[in-house]
Amino acid sequence: MTHFIDVPDLQRWLRRRGVASVLVEMAEAIRQDYLRWEAFEKAPRVASHSPVGVIELMPACDGVLYGFKYVNGHPKNAGEGRLTVMAFGLLAEVDTGYPLLLSEMTLTTALRTAATSALAAQAMARPDARCMALIGNGAQSEFQSLAFHALLGIKRIQAYDVAPAATARLQRNLAQVPGLRIEAMPSVAAALAGADIITTVTADKRQATILTDAMVPAGVHLNAVGGDCPGKTELDPAILKRARVVVELEAQTRDEGEIQQMPADFPVLELWQVLAGKLPGRADAREVTVFDSVGFALEDFAALRYLHTRAVPDGVGRPLALVPALDDPRDLFSLVAPVGAMTANVI
Repeated sequence: MTHFIDVPDLQRWLRRRGVASVLVEMAEAIRQDYLRWEAFEKAPRVASHSPVGVIELMPACDGVLYGFKYVNGHPKNAGEGRLTVMAFGLLAEVDTGYPLLLSEMTLTTALRTAATSALAAQAMARPDARCMALIGNGAQSEFQSLAFHALLGIKRIQAYDVAPAATARLQRNLAQVPGLRIEAMPSVAAALAGADIITTVTADKRQATILTDAMVPAGVHLNAVGGDCPGKTELDPAILKRARVVVELEAQTRDEGEIQQMPADFPVLELWQVLAGKLPGRADAREVTVFDSVGFALEDFAALRYLHTRAVPDGVGRPLALVPALDDPRDLFSLVAPVGAMTANVI
């Protein structure tokens, strides 16, 4: 029997357990799977681009479990009262091909993106970082703020968005989080003043320069989340030239991330190398570091695995009759034969 988790199921569980607690646990699940890097079949996502957005399939397999996510990205949706990003995913057994879990992944993608950002920052940002600039206060902003507060001890978020109402919503939603202050800033430059970490998570599908080189002082860690598809960037290439740049899967990020602006031989590190201690995430306190995050299927695999091992035993979701159960597996027609001819169960 396949297990199914829908949005209300996950919503109730997150409210019961707390978003911050789940972010911490999900970050650990993602870290564990990155440390198993060699066990995974890895490939860039399959994307179908249109003038108004993108639809993607993101598969990953470790030889025991197979997972995939369907996800879109349509910036225009926000102006039409629709979600910019929505997703669902499936986790299956490799030995049988049978699906174990079918789950919503709109909320889950927001969680895993923020958890991955904070996980990378733990290895790349200065240990004394306590203030973060957050440029772009859309649907991802609360999750990024909570993840950096819970995993890195960030106490102050200096938030800016071209739509002041977005920043006001962020402030309202996180007003009761102990030890975290969200400050609305009048400009990008004001938001960056004194920040130890800068997170850019804008939505427009275009090559933009949200940050110029002169805006980024020595020692800052950049969490570049918004540039996540061909033709969509946020950073001045001059920033990348003087930074240590870490990516998820190099082959994917070359086409989709900030480094799509750079020559093919521009040097980068992969996140698994940093998490495994094979290469340092930061050389010294004055180095500029960049996590060029586009989202990678291994992170979705880890999130699905986390839901299967943690949320399902906690009573989240319900059985779903997604696969027929037959007395004779070769007699699929018995499902539609006239009543009385043969009977079949469905689980």
